[in-house]
Amino acid sequence: MAMAVEGASEPELVSIPATPRGGQWTPPTEGTTTPTAARSSSTPARRVVEGLRGYLEEVGHLTRLNPQDAWLPITESRSGNARYAAFHTLNAGLGFQALLLPLAFPDLGWSWGIISLTVAYFWQLYTLWILVKLHEAVPGRRYNRYVELAQAAFGEKLGVWLSLFPTIYLSAGSATALILVGGETMKLFYQIVCGPVCSPSPISTIEWYLVFTSLAIVLSQLPNLNSIAGVSLIGGATAITYCTMSWVLSVSQSRPPTVSYVPAAYTSLGSSLFSTLNALGIIAFAFRGHNLSLEIQATMPSTFKHPAHLPMWRGARVAYALIAMCLFPVAIGGYWAYGNMARGILTALYAFHSHDIPRGLLAATFLLVVFNCLSSFQIYSMPVFDSFEAFYTGRTNRPCSVWVRSGFRVFYGFISLFISVALPFLSSLAGLLGGLTLPVTFAYPCFMWICIKKPERFSSGWYLNWGLGLLGTAFSLALCVGGVWSIISSGMKFKFFKPPN
Repeated sequence: MAMAVEGASEPELVSIPATPRGGQWTPPTEGTTTPTAARSSSTPARRVVEGLRGYLEEVGHLTRLNPQDAWLPITESRSGNARYAAFHTLNAGLGFQALLLPLAFPDLGWSWGIISLTVAYFWQLYTLWILVKLHEAVPGRRYNRYVELAQAAFGEKLGVWLSLFPTIYLSAGSATALILVGGETMKLFYQIVCGPVCSPSPISTIEWYLVFTSLAIVLSQLPNLNSIAGVSLIGGATAITYCTMSWVLSVSQSRPPTVSYVPAAYTSLGSSLFSTLNALGIIAFAFRGHNLSLEIQATMPSTFKHPAHLPMWRGARVAYALIAMCLFPVAIGGYWAYGNMARGILTALYAFHSHDIPRGLLAATFLLVVFNCLSSFQIYSMPVFDSFEAFYTGRTNRPCSVWVRSGFRVFYGFISLFISVALPFLSSLAGLLGGLTLPVTFAYPCFMWICIKKPERFSSGWYLNWGLGLLGTAFSLALCVGGVWSIISSGMKFKFFKPPN
């Protein structure tokens, strides 16, 4: 409990929230007293307690304290603010997935591609606002993790069943994809800088994966989510820089002579439909980070007078304004520069203009991608670290020591490395993975709002959230089917334990 500082203009009580396992103390309703309370209401001690309770209800949250929250990486530090929220949201919401957006336009075309990207952007911005508001939907209680909010909305078992797999993939799966992208980008950077001198004995791709993982493990020793705010700032800044450099360098060069914007011809309506769905899945895959919004907000202090959703939403708005300034130019500029050549913008830039652009500038672009991948690895891995430590502290009833915490993170890093080597094709499944994780961003928040806030039936908010939730669920199923069809039709071969040389 925080004490008011004498002379301060406004006292503040920093609350430690309860987890879903804990209960909440509820004061008796007005007008109801017990016999014991009636007998003691006139005593000085009783008046002091009642006055203190009124003070706490006015300036802070009355919650049952859970010591375990003070031991876990997400809720260990409550010193977050709007700037930290902007850094973390930008780092979580902008990454290498943005570079794949030009792949969606050959099947959608100019008009529908831009329309789809715009609708998806504002849709996910609305669902992010829902999550920010639902973090403290019940006064005195904070839902610090996405799964906790899903359990509160859908029930204990159904909430876990619906949200656990997508959030695990978005954390652990993203870490694996970042090792793949980061390791291969480090290899390209090395080849550009070293040139023909390194050709006789090149370093293998697996060795680059190991280098990237080792660097990520070193960075992961920072103890909690607030402590990586500087890392998130670097990640967000590098993502903005390489996205801008990618489309500026692409549109400033002459287009390849074979560039074409003619939509691909398909032999059947089904083929055309599934290709369109796969393209929409790529757009959905570009919007990420909703599975971390509650965790980011959990790092902030909160009172009734100054709830955490205010600085969180200020930071998120700034972050998503910057994200929009990157996503739309990358998608439009990449498609204009390379047309239907079915490449990510950075891959196409290297393939077509590696001899036209100064080698140092090209190397700097790839190095920025590596820095961003290292930074994104930290914030996407934090929920996994939190789960490891929650299991340990729940069994031992004591906080993790430095060595235990470090051991968990080293173990997780090398497990992710093993999966990266075993499944090197994971980053090629953008459409399918976008469909599998789409409900976390586009559907579940709408249903959560209905279950928790209970808007009036047949009101505009009721129709809006039911419509978006059902549409998001339908799109998820359709995009999964489209992603599977794209894999089959393209003849993609899954080569396990065979990363590219």
